[in-house]
Amino acid sequence: MQTPVTLERSFGSAAGGKLLSRVHWVSTFLLAVTFLSALIAEFTGADARLPEALLMLAATFSTLVALARQLPLQNVLLAASMTALIGSLAHLLCAKTGIPFGPVLFGSAAGLKLFGMLPWIVPLLWIVAVLNSRSVARLVLRPWRKMRAYGFWLLGLTALFTMLFDWALEPVTTRITHCWIWTAGGFSLTPQAAPVSNAIGWLVVTLLILAFVTPVLINKQLSKRSMPDFHPLAVWLGAIVLCGVISALHGLWVAVVTDAVIGLVTAGLAVRGARW
Repeated sequence: MQTPVTLERSFGSAAGGKLLSRVHWVSTFLLAVTFLSALIAEFTGADARLPEALLMLAATFSTLVALARQLPLQNVLLAASMTALIGSLAHLLCAKTGIPFGPVLFGSAAGLKLFGMLPWIVPLLWIVAVLNSRSVARLVLRPWRKMRAYGFWLLGLTALFTMLFDWALEPVTTRITHCWIWTAGGFSLTPQAAPVSNAIGWLVVTLLILAFVTPVLINKQLSKRSMPDFHPLAVWLGAIVLCGVISALHGLWVAVVTDAVIGLVTAGLAVRGARW
């Protein structure tokens, strides 16, 4: 009597898996197209605001679809919502008080502002940065999955990779596109980087986000021989590469070298961990 039910569930699961796989490929294709469009716009000197906006939308959609292949969709949407909410609230607080990232002004180049203060890209930026950084950290730590302190290392590396993601983004958004401007009062290690308080702020806020979203991101049906997923690494590195190219086109060579080091070291660690 239970066989038909089992077969029906298996068929439904297989059909859903095929649909999700197709959506994943479509989202990856759209991400690649928008990435190339943004690069072409930069090389040709055309207005890159629309290609970059479409790239952010495509990156967010592709990130969520890739994560939905491992977790229930409701978990993915809940994690994304909490990430966007906490990150956005932190930036709204910063716009008012300068805490936790430092004194900043959001310019008109950032586009439409939520509540008249927060650029619309900020919630999406947090989703892309945090969720992909966590997946990259999982690749790096893959050989040590059974270690007792694995969870703490995952939290720490996720926060570090999220901070590095923003570190690569800052010279572009502040010195080139002027989406936001760091005002007087913040200490910076280089003239092309955000203040040190921004890096500390991203670390702290990311850890706060992870405290809330980690329970819904834990896969309750772990496979003993799960295959590594390189999609998050591609998205993460793609952002670093794009920032490096834009910085090179505008002569920000300190940022270019920094992006190259960040990208190469992270890619090497992730690939090594995935091959374990």
